[in-house]
Parts: sequence; structure tokens; C-alpha cells
Amino acid sequence: MNTLPPLPPELLPHDGRFGCGPSRIRPEQIDALRRPLIMGTSHRQEPVKNIVNSIRQGLTDLFSLPSGYEVALGNGGATAFWDMAAASLIRRRAHCAVFGEFGAKFAEEIRRAPHLVAPIVTEAPAGQLARISLDEDEADTPADTFVYPHHETSTGVVSPVYRCGNADALTLVDGTSIAGAMSVDLSQSDAYYFSPQKVFGSDGGLWVAILSPAALQRAEELNGATDRWIPKFLNVSSAVAQSRKNQTLNTPAIATLVMMDQQIQWMLAQGGLETMERRARQSSDLLYAWAESSSVAHPFVEAPELRSPVVVTIEFDEVVDAKAIASHLRRQGIVDINAYRGVGRNQLRIGTWPATDLEDVDALIGCLDFVLEHAL
Repeated sequence: MNTLPPLPPELLPHDGRFGCGPSRIRPEQIDALRRPLIMGTSHRQEPVKNIVNSIRQGLTDLFSLPSGYEVALGNGGATAFWDMAAASLIRRRAHCAVFGEFGAKFAEEIRRAPHLVAPIVTEAPAGQLARISLDEDEADTPADTFVYPHHETSTGVVSPVYRCGNADALTLVDGTSIAGAMSVDLSQSDAYYFSPQKVFGSDGGLWVAILSPAALQRAEELNGATDRWIPKFLNVSSAVAQSRKNQTLNTPAIATLVMMDQQIQWMLAQGGLETMERRARQSSDLLYAWAESSSVAHPFVEAPELRSPVVVTIEFDEVVDAKAIASHLRRQGIVDINAYRGVGRNQLRIGTWPATDLEDVDALIGCLDFVLEHAL
């Protein structure tokens, strides 16, 4: 495919960023970084604390938080929150649903925690959904915490958000790459956590968690436990205490906060979660329809009800080299549509975030048609 002709300029999208994270950032978010006395100032002073307060209030409004739920945030990204959950939310044993790379990584972190019993794991192959069933054998140590992704970034499978276990159990849901692009009933979870570099069009290095009263209580319980050591950086109670002051335990990236706040305000002004989901689905539906009509491609996630509105994974037949297509398009300014590295399939994975223009997705399809016409 190195001999493929260049794409005609008139076919190219206006914005060629289709990555599944970090996602494209709107120009207005970048412009906001020029606000006086923000960048390069203390995160413990009012100008920055006001931004954190705006983020927390904005998410409260965006997700229509149930009574008693709180927005907490801290440094390190959703990966750090996995370790925080293992340290200060899981009491003794977790039950994990694994249907992709990120669910598997969290389950492995829990398995390696020396103070926890090995987790129960319900697993499904990539492209399918694993759902926790309480009928499964939990041996002599039942789970007190249930964890699963709302959305598996590596494959583009969406799970329903559902509560597990008895009244004392916690349900932790990884919403990293779907939070803000799909309506969700957060009363069905105790920790709905995510990073801002996906739907919220910001940078990484920050985690946000929407915590129920039960999660706050569990964190306080384990904070006072005498049989485990919880580093301050991994202590959910410490993070909550700092968040209530509209700050983080350690110095955050101010630009990440500013861009996230700008995105939240844009999302609210556009109409909130319903509008964000509609925008994303309009774009993803175009790509799924294209793949279904193709003679050499198909949607990787076979069940339509499980297909992501923001991460479209397309599987190609062997006659097509998807990696070569992605490389050729990158040279033309269409970037970051490679398959997820851990899945190892002949795929393209395309981000269709709420901030992605439908016209750009339509143009991308035209570019794919052009490349395939000359490649086959």
C-alpha cells in the first residue's frame, strides 16, 4: 500500500483527529488557557479552585447526581483509581466482569493486592459482553465489591450500568471513555469514575469519580482499619477531603482542569447528555452502516445494542491490510485510527466523540472508499 496515491484534497476532513483517546480538543478550549492569572499559578488559590468548583458543579448538573452523591477528583488518571479502589474501597474480595483490555487490567491490579482475596472473574471474549451474575459460585468468601467497565475502550463494547450484590456491596463502574456521551442512572453505581481525555476533550493525568454515600462510608471505614496500609495518594477519603476544598492532594495540571471545565460548560449549553449521545450516535451510525454495507469489512461488535457510540471498531477481511491503511491515512493528516494494540486484530478503531463533526466522519468514509478502491 506504499504505492497508494495521495488522497485528493477535496476528500479530506476539516479535522483529521479521530483518536479514541486523547480525543480532539475544540479550539475554544485552547483559547481558554490564555485567561490571565490561571496558567502558572497556585492550584490552592481562588482562581484555580473556582475552576475545580465549576467542574464539580458542572458534573453534578450534567449527570443529575442522586442525593448524597459527590464528585471527587485527583491526580493519576483512571489507572490510579484502580489502585485507589484496591487500597481503600474493596474490603476483602471483588467480583470483576472482564470483556476487554481495561477490565482485565483492573482485575489484575486487584489480584496482585496482597491484602485482598483473589477476585472472582466473569469473562467474555473481545467484542462480546461479560455481565456479572450473582448465581455464580463465590466459594467461601463472597464479594463485597463488584467492578466492570461501562464501556470497553479497547473494543467498543458498551455494558448496561447495573447494581450488584446485597445492600452492603459496592458497585464500581469504569466510565472513562463513555462518561458524558451516554445517559446513565448513577444510582445504579457507587463509584462511576473516568478520565478527562476522552469525551471531555482534555488531557490525561486526572481521575474523576462520582461517589455514593455508601462508597464514602466504605472509604472512611477502611481509612480507619488497622489491618492495612493505605498510602495517602491512594486514599479515597483523603481525595474526597481535598475535593471538598476544590483542590487535589498534589499539584494538578492546570491546563487539564481549564479544558475540562470548558468542555463541560459547552456540553451543558448544547443540551446535556441527551444531546451529546445523539451527536455521537449520528457519527458512529454512519460508520457502522458503512461497514455493514462493505464487501471487505464489518463492525467488530456484532450485537448492535452493544456497539459503542464513541469508539467504532471495524474489522477487515484478510485481503485488506488495516494497519497499512491507517499508516497511509496518517501521512495525509487523518490520525490515530489504529486498532488497539492489545487486541491484535485486523481493525481500525475510530473515535466519534460528541465534539467530532458529522461532516468530518462523512469525509473520513469517503477517504476510506478512495483507499480501498485503489488497494483492492
